[in-house]
Amino acid sequence: MDFYYHPVSAPCRSCQLTAKALGLKLNLKFLDLMKGEQNNPEFLAINPEHCVPTLVDGDFKLWESRAICAYLVNQYGKDDSLYPKDPKTRAVVDRMLYFDMGTLYKRFGEYVYPTVFHGAPVDKKKLEPIMEALGWLNGYLEGGDYLAGASPTIADFAVVATVATFVASGIDISGQPKVVAWYARCKANFAGSDENEEGAQQFGGWVKAKM
Repeated sequence: MDFYYHPVSAPCRSCQLTAKALGLKLNLKFLDLMKGEQNNPEFLAINPEHCVPTLVDGDFKLWESRAICAYLVNQYGKDDSLYPKDPKTRAVVDRMLYFDMGTLYKRFGEYVYPTVFHGAPVDKKKLEPIMEALGWLNGYLEGGDYLAGASPTIADFAVVATVATFVASGIDISGQPKVVAWYARCKANFAGSDENEEGAQQFGGWVKAKM
């Protein structure tokens, strides 16, 4: 399977964590987003939205990281533990994936992207919604060691890639003790955690240099 990616991308790292958990080997194809390689005709023929991550599995092409994570488990998982088929448990996993996409990472992007990528002045008020979302995340961890209960799922892979990026960017999570404990648990137990941390640190370096 070809996997088009950039290591600073939290969505890319969530897919890599999923693949590692499944014991899958991805054929990594680095795209230098800063040089615009995602707009090369060869890549546009694969993905007209020119975004990473993008997966090519035979004649099947897929983008959107959370869809990729789910596909990998559905297609290659030996069981459904990472994306449970039980409707209520899966609904919790899905809710956390949407929370990551639509709230947690979205608020982070609204805070840092204008400055990091467009040179806009830092708007400190946009940090407040991030801290609010981290408080919600802390509450969601009341029910178990991981986001959907006692064992990890693809929701944890997605959110830990985001939280690693927060920490590397200098966002203080210490006020949310359950998030701190969960993050440490994920780092200790997930295959591929080193790569996740390295990519987050690279992105965090960009953030700290410009903010």
